[in-house]
Amino acid sequence: MPGRALTGAADKEAAIDRWLLETAGMPAKLHARLRREGGIQWRGDRLRLALWPEREAGIEPVWQEAQVLYEDDFCLVVHKPAGMAVHPDGSGSDTTLDHLVAGHYAASGGGIPVRHIHRLDKDTTGPVLYAKNEYAQLVLDEDMRSKDISRRYAAIVDGAVPAQLTVIDEPIGRDRHHASRRRVSPGGQPAVTLITGLEVLRGATSLQVELETGRTHQIRVHLSHAGHPLIGDELYGGPRWGLAERGRQALHGEALAFRHPWTRELTVVADPWPEDMLRLRESLGGAPV
Repeated sequence: MPGRALTGAADKEAAIDRWLLETAGMPAKLHARLRREGGIQWRGDRLRLALWPEREAGIEPVWQEAQVLYEDDFCLVVHKPAGMAVHPDGSGSDTTLDHLVAGHYAASGGGIPVRHIHRLDKDTTGPVLYAKNEYAQLVLDEDMRSKDISRRYAAIVDGAVPAQLTVIDEPIGRDRHHASRRRVSPGGQPAVTLITGLEVLRGATSLQVELETGRTHQIRVHLSHAGHPLIGDELYGGPRWGLAERGRQALHGEALAFRHPWTRELTVVADPWPEDMLRLRESLGGAPV
């Protein structure tokens, strides 16, 4: 509802464009498409925008319940369990989080494409943000590029991490000797990891970690490089985490913060620790949560 910005203007169409682009902050790409397809209508001081056109999901739905942490007309945040990839990688037919989200959308009537904004490693748990329309996708993609979406992780690592280790600023590149590994490399991409909380355990440390950059395996590479690999992260030299959890690193995304794509209000979504990490922490002398 632009109000007098529209009703008081001599050129209503120009006023609509100005309000959408400058006041509402609509991405120019979306504005151009809506204009081209007749998706902007007005009557009096009200605008009607075709922001939710019917679209294919783009992936087959799987009828398995998704653990929804937050949802409105623009955004969805879903918990990703351990052992599940965010999206198919072409290597098999395993169910991914995108499949579950497609099923969730279909159960509500469908017509929404599956668009994840960021990813987590297959064996890392935590919240994943999805955009439910093109407007949200364009805005949130730009927020990711400008580092306006923040994620806080909980990590349990080997050894006693010194309190003075608060920033790891080391470039990360591919490991030429191992296709699935990354490593600290002078010729790699800039990568900065912040350690914002620390709890000393028995032979281990529980950390709160935030990312200034989002390189592949960043937390795992940086903490291993610092001499404190994640427990269970055998790829980067971490000690085994019991037989049942073999192959799962002790890493969980415990909070996601983003500005809502329409209102621009700060939205913080918490994701409680999974049971396996709670048990690990308690087994190492941490107080029960």
